[in-house]
Amino acid sequence: MTKFDRTILNKYFIMGSQNCKRNPADILLEAIEGGISSFQFREKGKGSLSGEDKVNLGKQLRRICKKHQISFIINDDIELAEVLDVDGIHVGQDDLPIEEVRRRFPDKFIGLSISNQQELENSSIALVDYVGAGPIFSTKTKKNAKEAVGIKWIQSIREQYPLLPIVGIGGIDQVNAKFVREAGADGVAVISAITEAANIHEAVKAL
Repeated sequence: MTKFDRTILNKYFIMGSQNCKRNPADILLEAIEGGISSFQFREKGKGSLSGEDKVNLGKQLRRICKKHQISFIINDDIELAEVLDVDGIHVGQDDLPIEEVRRRFPDKFIGLSISNQQELENSSIALVDYVGAGPIFSTKTKKNAKEAVGIKWIQSIREQYPLLPIVGIGGIDQVNAKFVREAGADGVAVISAITEAANIHEAVKAL
C-alpha cells in the first residue's frame, strides 16, 4: 500500500483501454519508464470494457504499477477498488459521497474533482487527500466535460487552501503544463498527452 505524498501528483497519468490505440499495458510501461508519478485506471465511457474484461485489465495494470512502485488509483469504481486493492480512489461530484468513501476506505488516499466555488464549499475537503481542479483547458477526451475554468481556478483554490494538494486536469499538454504548475498546482493529470504521443518517453519528460 502506497501512502499519500503530494509528489504523487507531479505527473499523474489517467488511462483506460478506450483511450488506447494499442496495448494499454505497453503504454503504461512506457509512461512509467518516462517518469510518471502515479496512475489512475479510468475504464469508463464509449468503447470501454466491462465485467471480467475490465477486471482482468485492471489486474494486469495493477501488477505493473506494483512492480514499479507506482501509485495505483481507481476512478470511482468502489467495487473494483476492493478487488484490485488500490492505493487510492478518485471520485467526482456525482459519485459516492466523500464521507461514504472515507468510511469504507479509511486507509486509502482519496481525491475529489472540484470544478467551481460552489462544489468547493459543499465538499468535505478535510476528508480528502487531494483535489483534481478542472477542466483547466477545453478537452475532447472526456465526453460531457464541464466548461474550461482556466488556471485562475487553481489560483483561487490555492489562496483558500494554502496547504491542500492540487492536481490540474483537463486539456493539459507539454506546452501549457508549466502554466498550471505556476498557478499553484502540485502537478498535472493527463490522458491524451501521453496515450496519443508518438514518443511516450519524451512526452512524459516534457510535462
